[in-house]
Amino acid sequence: MIDLRSDTVTRPTEAMREAMARAPVGDDVYGDDPTVGRLESRVAEVLDKEAAVYVPTGTMANQAAIRAHTQAGDRVMMDWGTHSVRSEGGGPAALSGVTTDRIRGDSGVFTAAQLEDAVGSVNEDDYCTPPPTLVCVENTHNGGGGTIWPLGTLQEVARAARRLNLRTHLDGARLWNAAAATGIPEARWASEFDSVSVCFSKGLGAPLGSAVAGSEAFVRRVRRFKQLFGGGFRQAGIVAAGALHALEHHRAQLQTDHEKARVLAEGLAALPGAIVRPADTNIVRFESAAPAADLVAACREDGVSMLDTGPRQVRAVTHRDVSMDEIHQAAGVIARTWERIRS
Repeated sequence: MIDLRSDTVTRPTEAMREAMARAPVGDDVYGDDPTVGRLESRVAEVLDKEAAVYVPTGTMANQAAIRAHTQAGDRVMMDWGTHSVRSEGGGPAALSGVTTDRIRGDSGVFTAAQLEDAVGSVNEDDYCTPPPTLVCVENTHNGGGGTIWPLGTLQEVARAARRLNLRTHLDGARLWNAAAATGIPEARWASEFDSVSVCFSKGLGAPLGSAVAGSEAFVRRVRRFKQLFGGGFRQAGIVAAGALHALEHHRAQLQTDHEKARVLAEGLAALPGAIVRPADTNIVRFESAAPAADLVAACREDGVSMLDTGPRQVRAVTHRDVSMDEIHQAAGVIARTWERIRS
């Protein structure tokens, strides 16, 4: 099976498994796991933040950050298709009691003017309207097809947020991909934000884990919600070692995944009736001439697994466990299936 459902399907390399097997460990709930400490220090260094905390999942990273930034009844501004809205189980409402105010961006990217319009005029004596307190930005944007925010636009949004007295969170689950594609270091992308989350189990290929970085005071607060949400590890160094190995050794290989996505997108664009979004990074989204569920099911029978994300929308994600030869094979399978279904 050529598995293009997500870059979360990757498996640890032998070198990563060796690092995990040899990792010194302790009890992370008590703060004495040395490998977790090394990972957190390294993440803070890469992102140029004061501190970082390791958590089990990207969803927990975002939701703990939102909870740490807000109080119940607040209004949080974000793109309508962002991961925190679309794929985190209603977490903002259930876990933080906040209202999400959804901005309709262009493939996930919105402007400072759109943010200002969405926030509107704020009257501190208006007790009827939920007070806006936080803006969340996702880079790269999964729902937009791995879209990279223009750095200038991202910075303008963050600066507008400060003018509006909003705190800022960057969902950087695939920030590594943005850095690899542009050559702009992760720290520069994160520099204007109060907090940033990053993921190790997607393009970097670790078995699990994400991190939240920010000021020391903010990270202490996130640690509280990590525990409250059930994220307290014990001997977490075993998995933290995989994340640390991925961080140090796999970032340089992400550009290869982007090239695979471009090759796949070019092949799909040649299909009659296909509407393909150009691949900024490693996510290819396209509209099918036939029902997406039928195309995906038929391709899976022929050895290519993708996701249908709407009535005619399909997502394919390239990653380190799929070779360029397999990408060409997958393009051929999709093309043959496409013609068969259309006829």
